[in-house]
Amino acid sequence: MTAALSPEHRAASVARMAGERFDIVVVGGGVTGTGAALDAATRGLRVALVEVTDYAAGASSKSSKLIHGGLRYLEMLDFGLVREALTERALLLTRLAPHLVRPVPFLWPLTHRVWERPYVGAGLLLYDTMGGRRAVPRARHLSRTGALRLAPALRPDALVGGVQFYDAQEDDARMVACLARTAAAHGAAMATSVRMDGLATRSGRVTGIRASDLLTGTDLEIGACHVVLATGAWAGGPGIRVRPSKGVHIVVPRDRIAMEAGLLTRTEKSVLFVIPWGEHWLIGDTDTEWPYDPALPAASRSDIDYLLAKVNHLLREPLTADDIEGVFAGLRPLVAAGLDGHHGVGQHGVGQHGAETTKLSREHSVGSPAPGLSVIAGGKYTTYRVMARDLIDAAVRDLAAVRDLAAVRDLAGAIPASRTDRVPLAGADGFAGLWAGREQVADSAGLPGTQIERLLGRYGSDVSDLLELMASRPELREPVPGSGPYLGAEIVYACTHEGAVRLDDVLSRRTRITIETRDRGAAAAPRAAALMAPELGWDEERTSAEVGRYLDMVAADLEAESMPDDLTAYRAKARASPPQPVPPDAQSRRRSLLDNET
Repeated sequence: MTAALSPEHRAASVARMAGERFDIVVVGGGVTGTGAALDAATRGLRVALVEVTDYAAGASSKSSKLIHGGLRYLEMLDFGLVREALTERALLLTRLAPHLVRPVPFLWPLTHRVWERPYVGAGLLLYDTMGGRRAVPRARHLSRTGALRLAPALRPDALVGGVQFYDAQEDDARMVACLARTAAAHGAAMATSVRMDGLATRSGRVTGIRASDLLTGTDLEIGACHVVLATGAWAGGPGIRVRPSKGVHIVVPRDRIAMEAGLLTRTEKSVLFVIPWGEHWLIGDTDTEWPYDPALPAASRSDIDYLLAKVNHLLREPLTADDIEGVFAGLRPLVAAGLDGHHGVGQHGVGQHGAETTKLSREHSVGSPAPGLSVIAGGKYTTYRVMARDLIDAAVRDLAAVRDLAAVRDLAGAIPASRTDRVPLAGADGFAGLWAGREQVADSAGLPGTQIERLLGRYGSDVSDLLELMASRPELREPVPGSGPYLGAEIVYACTHEGAVRLDDVLSRRTRITIETRDRGAAAAPRAAALMAPELGWDEERTSAEVGRYLDMVAADLEAESMPDDLTAYRAKARASPPQPVPPDAQSRRRSLLDNET
C-alpha cells in the first residue's frame, strides 16, 4: 500500500485533526514517531501524527546511514541489543524495505599481530551468528596484502591484516518519508509544520494536544484517547533525563579514497566509520554531549579537525579541509535516567548522570508520566520498529485500562498485536521484479541504466510514478543544475507525494543535495524552488523567501563550522539561523545562552 503525501492530503489531515477524536496522537515525525503511527494504524487504531518541522528533520536524517547491530556493543556485553538490531536488519533487507536497505562491505584493519585477529574474529563470528539467516555475506579474514588490495588507500604500516564483514546501509531520511507514506496509506492523518503547544487534560488525564498549524497560522485542538511523545532530544519530564550526544560526519568525494569497501576501526573513545555513499564517502562520527538548544546542533572546527586527524592517521594521501563537500551534525537522544514505568532500559541506561555519552546505552525506554500519555527516549535507528511497537503497546495497555470510558471505542481487548514485521514500506512491493528487469526499464524510459538503478534504490517500485511524471513533462528528465544527479522530477515528486512543504525539506532530506555538493546546494536552490512553487502554490515573493531562508541556513552552518568549539559554533548558528518553530522553553534557553557572553 502507498499514499501520496500531497498538499491536499495534508489539508485533509489537518481538517481531520480539527474535527475527529483519535485513539492515538503521535507527536514527532522522526523514525520512531512515523514508525509508531504505522504501528498503530496497522492495528486498526485511529491515528494522527504532528511534526513541528519536517519528517526526519532531527536526528533521523543525520545518522551514519547504517542499519547495523553495533559491533562495539558486543564489547559492552549488550548482547540483547545486538541480537535485536540484527534481527531488524534482516527484516529490512529481505521483507520490509529491500529497496532502501542494502548490504555494504567493511574492512576492519588489524593493528596487533598476536591477539587481535582471534579477538575480532570471534566477535565477528558471533555477530554473523546472531544475525540469523544469511541476509548479508559472512566475514572473511585477510592478510595485509589482501587488505591493501581491497583498500589501497591505506598506509601499509597502519595495519598488519584485516577482516572484511558486512552490514547494511540506507538513506535515513528517505526511510522516514516511506514510513510516513505507508502510515498514511493505512489511514493515519499526517501533518508536518504543526507545533504542539501543550497537552489538553481533564480530571488529571491527558485528552489530546493543543497545536498550531504553522502554515496557516490556525490553532488546533486535537482530541485523543492517548498521546505518545516521540520527540527525540526534546524528550524530558518526570523520571527521565535525556543527554543529547552530538554526532558529526563529513562528506568527501569517492575518488579521494581508493577503497572497495568501507572502513571501521577503533578510536580512543569510540569508533571511526568511512562509509561508501554513492559518489562520496561519509566519515564519522563524534560522540560528545550537547548541552545547548536541541534545535540547533552545530559542527565546529574542532569536530572536523578531529575526524580529519583520525582518518588521515590511516591514509597514504591525507585529506584536507578543501576535500570536504558537506558536513552534518545530529543528536542522539541517549537515556541517562530511567522513565517511570519504563520498559527496555539497558544496563547502562539508568542513573549515569556523569558517564561519558559513549558509555550510555543505545537501548530505549518507554514510560507513562501521566494517565493518557506515553513517552519514549533513547534507542537507535536500526531498532525503530521495536521502539515504535513498544510505544504503542504502552498506549494500548492504557486504552485497555479505560475501556469503559465513552471516549474510547469498543476496542480494548480486541486491539491486535503489532504486525509491522509483515508490512512492507512504500516502494517495496514489486521492487525485486523491477530491479531484475532494470535494463528493460531503462530502455523503455530512455534513461541511462545507472540513473534507473539510482532511482530504484531511492523509490523502489514507486519509480513508476516518476517515470510517468517524466513522460508527461519531459523537461523534468534533466538534472537540476548544481544538484549532481538529482532530476527535476524528484523535486516535484517530493512535493506531490512525499510531504515536502519547504525548500530545505527537498534539498536536505528528500534529496541529499545539501551534503553532497560543495556549495551546500546554493546553486541548485533557485531552480528547485521554481519547480516547487506551482506544486505548493507559492507566489514569486514566497519562492524568493524560500531561497533566501535556505541560503541563510547554509551560511549559518558554514559560520558554525569555522568556530573553534561547541559554544562558539552554537552561538554562530543561533545568531545567523532564520527563526525556527521551537517550543517556548527552548527559546528562553537560547536567549539565555546568547546573552551570557562568557
